[in-house]
Amino acid sequence: MSQKLQPVRGTQDLLPELTRRFRFIEETAWRISQLYGYEEIATPIFEFSDVFHRTLGESSDMVSKETYTFLDRGGDSITLRPEGTAGIARAFVSNGLAQNLPLKLYYSGPMFRYERPQKGRYRQFHQVGVECLGLEAPVADVECLAYAHQFLSALGLQDKIKLEINTLGDPESRAKHRELLVDYLQDFTSQLSPESQLRLQKNPLRILDSKNEGDKKIVAAAPSLRSCLNQFSMDFFGKVLEGLQQIGLTYNLNDHLVRGIDYYTHTVFEYTTEHLGSQSAVLAGGRYDGLIEQMGGPKTSGVGWASGVERLALLMSEDLLVKKSKLIAIVPAEDGTESRCLQLSQNLRAHDFQTELLQSGNMGKKMKRADKIGAHYAVIIGSAEMQNNSATIKNLKTGAQELVPMLNLIEYFQKK
Repeated sequence: MSQKLQPVRGTQDLLPELTRRFRFIEETAWRISQLYGYEEIATPIFEFSDVFHRTLGESSDMVSKETYTFLDRGGDSITLRPEGTAGIARAFVSNGLAQNLPLKLYYSGPMFRYERPQKGRYRQFHQVGVECLGLEAPVADVECLAYAHQFLSALGLQDKIKLEINTLGDPESRAKHRELLVDYLQDFTSQLSPESQLRLQKNPLRILDSKNEGDKKIVAAAPSLRSCLNQFSMDFFGKVLEGLQQIGLTYNLNDHLVRGIDYYTHTVFEYTTEHLGSQSAVLAGGRYDGLIEQMGGPKTSGVGWASGVERLALLMSEDLLVKKSKLIAIVPAEDGTESRCLQLSQNLRAHDFQTELLQSGNMGKKMKRADKIGAHYAVIIGSAEMQNNSATIKNLKTGAQELVPMLNLIEYFQKK
């Protein structure tokens, strides 16, 4: 007996009810990208492994534990993209886009990470995101966050989220902090979790956002990165916070917010929620001024964010998905009227009316089907309507109905 076929662990089928949510989220992000001057870009879902392994950091969780990496038939090491920024940075370098700066880019699509699946977290998941390249001023960070807030608000989430923000400073500030942090943590090495003991050697900054309760107690008294900031880094972050205040965006300063990817510098941020259990982050990002230079391109500043569509779909209200268009159901009331109904449905669609031709079942079943699909109107055509060259229009929301000449149908619906 053959095994019952199931989707691979950590993946899911996006059935129509869920794809409606995904489509709404992606279209909302794209619509707002136009308001902020972002253009759409799409990169391959797999790249040479160096694109991710070198830029994200070999010691990052994403590279060390989560990437889907394999050899293709040509012997090249290939990695399914775990995030969007590195691929866009590669596209920037590959296509010689430095002459087009500044660039503001929007993207959407599937990402892949080998993580333990749980609510809102899958091994194949989807993101919408933005990257702003070539703008060094703090106002670029502020505008990026303004876009993020407007996007989340358009999904009705403004009362379910809060902005957490921190600065990592420049490389000079981080080097000073790393030295102090390692000196402090050395005294607690045996008390750290096994994972943090490894991080102490490779990426000690990541210990600051460890989820282990014992680690949290240890790092609570650790040297603050903010105390190690040089003047330039302090001034930069101060201008970011000032800009957020000027546009009315509230935020929480979080000294332990560091992000898990090596390329971040200066501003880092997350929009979090308390409505998804342990998976609290719904949108995250920051500044990455050294990434493109690290990939062999010219020195180019960058700031951006990405948001998980699955988590947004869990949070957003069903009310946002109510169809704005008034769906019209075409109902053949008797045999012999199907041809006229088919012609009418095509004519309505040609005039941009959402139309559903109901073809099976008796009259009662057709009307129940019209109600189930959320139709606003039913256009009923029987033998009497055929003889009069007209149609009976029933408003399924009010129950009112009237007889309308066939020649006037388009005009009738255009006025509704």
